[in-house]
Amino acid sequence: MRFRITRANGAPARTPSGDTAPSPAASHDVPRAAEAPLSARETELIRGSAAAVAPVAADMTVYFYAILFSRHPEVRSLFPPAMDAQRGRLLRALLRIVDLVDDPGNLTRFCDRLGRDHRKFGTVAEHFPAVGACLLDSLARYAGPAWTAETAAAWTKAYGAVAGLMIRAAEEDAAVRPAVWPATVVRHVPRGHGIAEITVRPDSPYSYAAGQYVSVETPWWPRQWRSYSPANAPREDGTLTFHVRAVAGGSVSTALVHRSRVGDRLTLGPATGDMVLDTAVFENLLCVAGGTGLAPVRALVEEVARRGGRHQVELFLGARTSAELYGVDDMLRMAQRHHWLTIRGAVSDEYTPGLRGSLPEVLAEYGPWFEHDVYLSGPPRMIVSARETLTLHGTLPERIHHDPFDVPVLSMP
Repeated sequence: MRFRITRANGAPARTPSGDTAPSPAASHDVPRAAEAPLSARETELIRGSAAAVAPVAADMTVYFYAILFSRHPEVRSLFPPAMDAQRGRLLRALLRIVDLVDDPGNLTRFCDRLGRDHRKFGTVAEHFPAVGACLLDSLARYAGPAWTAETAAAWTKAYGAVAGLMIRAAEEDAAVRPAVWPATVVRHVPRGHGIAEITVRPDSPYSYAAGQYVSVETPWWPRQWRSYSPANAPREDGTLTFHVRAVAGGSVSTALVHRSRVGDRLTLGPATGDMVLDTAVFENLLCVAGGTGLAPVRALVEEVARRGGRHQVELFLGARTSAELYGVDDMLRMAQRHHWLTIRGAVSDEYTPGLRGSLPEVLAEYGPWFEHDVYLSGPPRMIVSARETLTLHGTLPERIHHDPFDVPVLSMP
């Protein structure tokens, strides 16, 4: 199936040169599966136009949402009142798609995840043509001379494939589980340093794996979703515990830490993420957690225990000061119970005997780690630095697992 771009009045869209260009907007017949892979020429055109737009990408996303809401006001209610974070997500998704445009396997996995996750927003198949038309019109406006009829055709083909994959994934997902899970706060424990442990009980069974992350919506900031990793492996009672730090400018995290109480109602999106135990090849595991990035690592340690301790786990905890080594006492108690778990700390900004140094420095000191599967969780800068240190000392990149940087373990501003 093919798209045909039309404007809101049904007239064909035109490129800056005046040529009529194909578009994804005119028909609701979105392809159910990916079209043929893009040619090398189409890939070149897409990446060239993306590079042309890059200096004004922020302006382009503002324009995109402006024309989307103007032409299709019915979709405005699907988005949060404040759009700054949403514009950033659109830009990151576009950049990721451009990066994967010649990698069909990973592009399919990325789009499948997007399609399933977008169900929580209320997205339906009928929205995709409208989004496609506005996206291509926005690209045409800001790409300048890089936008030609040939470029428009390449983007139309790529968008058709992406939309088809997302729709198919959403339909398959809808057949087996709900879009969202209402949940009740059953425990709220302040832990200092702006951190709270918040335990929730979903109304219906909620499936996830230790190490994955979950998007959360609060009643105080409707349609604003933030991602958090459960700090526990799946429990028999179905509850999940999140470690949430209130961050400057983080409306959702601040509300959860300082406003939520036992009995409050939250909404959970589907669990996702590949930082799970089943990705491990080696029996030796290296887990590295910076700050409150401890949450998914703690869940992974619990999962190892649930499976009978078949892995040897080396856990490194890092922070700027010893006072910020969050959760270390709890992890030390776990190490006392489990002989296969070893705990070490790293403090970067103060002198602490036996703990001095940044996480990458301490990893290099105790390495090499080329016979370990590695799980990294924490600030992106720490993850990048630790990854560079590990690969420099022989760890294979495919054995290093961490969440995408655009979906942080804990809420960021």
